[in-house]
Amino acid sequence: MLTAPDFKKKQIVFIFFNEGEKMALSNSNLVVRKADGSIKFQCTCYRLFLVFAIGHCSVTSALLQAAKKFGFFLAMMTAGFRLYSLIGAEKDGNNLLHRKQYSYSGIDIAIQITCNKISNQLAELKSVRQKSIAVKEAISALSEYRGKAEQAQNLNELLAYEGLASKMYFRNHFNNIPWNGRQPRVKRDYLNATLDIGYTLLFTFIDTLLSSYGFDTYYGVMHRQFYMRKSLTCDLVEPFRPIIDHTIKKGINLREIKESDFLQINGQYRLKWEESSRYVKIFMLPLLENKEEIFLYIQRYYRAFMKELPGKEFPVYAYMEEQ
Repeated sequence: MLTAPDFKKKQIVFIFFNEGEKMALSNSNLVVRKADGSIKFQCTCYRLFLVFAIGHCSVTSALLQAAKKFGFFLAMMTAGFRLYSLIGAEKDGNNLLHRKQYSYSGIDIAIQITCNKISNQLAELKSVRQKSIAVKEAISALSEYRGKAEQAQNLNELLAYEGLASKMYFRNHFNNIPWNGRQPRVKRDYLNATLDIGYTLLFTFIDTLLSSYGFDTYYGVMHRQFYMRKSLTCDLVEPFRPIIDHTIKKGINLREIKESDFLQINGQYRLKWEESSRYVKIFMLPLLENKEEIFLYIQRYYRAFMKELPGKEFPVYAYMEEQ
C-alpha cells in the first residue's frame, strides 16, 4: 500500500493532446511525442501517481505495463473533461476488502459522510465576512439539517436532509451571480459547466486513491448501487466539494472564470479548448494544496473499514474551521 511519505513525493501531471500525438515509455520515462516525432513532455515513471490525459492520443502497451509496475494511473479524458477510463495500478485482488464491502448494509458511515459534508458547507458560508440575512438564515437551516441527519433512521431520510442542505447552501453560496439551481452534466449555464469540470477533476483524484487501495468503487455506502456508476467514489467526493465551490466563487469574483470562456453548442455551455489548461490550473492548485489531507482521509477510511469500526470513528475532513 502507498504510504503518506511516498505519496507526498508523487506527481500529478496534466497533458493536453493534439492530433497525432502519442504517449509511450522510454527508459522508465513517460514520453509524449508530437505527430512529427519530437518530444513534447517527459517525466520519470518513479515519481508519477496520476496522469490526466486530456484529448485524443495513442498509448503504447509498454506504457500500460509500466503503469502497473511503477504504480501510477492514467486518467483518460475527452477534450470536454469527461473521464472514460482509469488505467494502471488498481488493486483489484483485495478480496477481503471486497467481502467487507458487500456485507456492509448499515447507514452509520453514510451519516458520518453526510454530516461531514454539511459541516464543510457551513464553514464555507460562515467564512463570509458581511453576511446577509439570507446567509444567516441558511447557516441556521444547515445546522438544523445536520442535526437531523445525525439522527436519520434510514438512507432515504438521510438523503432528503442532504438534498435540502445542498439546495440551501448553493443558493446562498453562489449569490454573486444569478443561480438557477444545480443540474449535473446538463451544462445549461456556465456556472453548472464549471462545477462539472471542477467536480470531475476531484472525482478522478478520489477514484484513483480508492482504486489504489483496492476498493470496488462501484459499491457505495450512501449512493447505493446503480448500473455503471462509481457509487463509492460519489460518496467520498462529498466532503471535499466545498474546495471546488470556494474556488469557483473566488474565480468569478476575480474574473478568472467568466461566461465568455465558454461556447454555447446545442443549448449547452462548453469550455473553449484554449481555456482548458488555465481552468485546470485554477482547480488543481487548491486540490494539490489539500492532496495530503485527501490522501490521509482515504487511507483512514480504508483502515476504519477493514477494522469494521462504527461510523463515528471514520475520518472527517475539515476544509476550514467553523467560525
